[in-house]
Amino acid sequence: MGRRLPSLYSTFADWFHLLTAPEEYAEEASVYTGMLKGLATPSPRTVLELGSGGGNNASHMKAHFELTLTDLSPEMLAVSRAINPECEHIQGDMRQLRLGRLFDAVFAHDALDYLLTLDDLARMAETAWVHCRPGGAVLLVPDCVRETFRPATEHGGHNGPQRALRYLEWSWDPDPSDTTYNSEMVYLMRQADGSVQVEHEQHLLGLFSRADWLAVLTEAGFHAQSMPFGLSGVEPGSLEAFAGVKPLS
Repeated sequence: MGRRLPSLYSTFADWFHLLTAPEEYAEEASVYTGMLKGLATPSPRTVLELGSGGGNNASHMKAHFELTLTDLSPEMLAVSRAINPECEHIQGDMRQLRLGRLFDAVFAHDALDYLLTLDDLARMAETAWVHCRPGGAVLLVPDCVRETFRPATEHGGHNGPQRALRYLEWSWDPDPSDTTYNSEMVYLMRQADGSVQVEHEQHLLGLFSRADWLAVLTEAGFHAQSMPFGLSGVEPGSLEAFAGVKPLS
């Protein structure tokens, strides 16, 4: 996106599924699938995912849709291809992608967090618009909005057949007056020989208001709406998706 990709999505991309495993996404992928089916008329068959990353959502949603997966990182596309070989994969920036074809729906999840300005947001919405058929829908699911953001610390990770990873994430906002916050990430990566590599990097992430998300979809031409939802183990009221339906004419 015109900025250096975090090492998690480049140098260490082949560790990604030890940080966040595809099976952990079954519940939320089911929620997004239901939302998409309820938004587009008729129910969608073809779906374009912007910022598909390691393909975790796609590993569940591909049972319901014909997916085209796009991401800025070639390394992350390779990770996704390993678990979603039947899906089309295309490298591209969600602010600039132009495939010259229409889809029944467009979907984007937490890769949206790397959009840092309102201009970034508007350009992504335009990408969704030009790829969405009349009567189709876009579903955007950022991690949080300005109204629900809370500083937090999370940890996790997984063991693989030979390697293992643990992480610590500390999210905080040094300047509530701007449109970004910081996520400090520490990775402990254990190799098969028992040696452990420790890496720290800061992810600069976008933070926009509910009104901002609705405005960019409306300005692109969609009929926009907010869609609060819940997931097991997540604080009620903290999750919100933004949907847009493209008029038939």
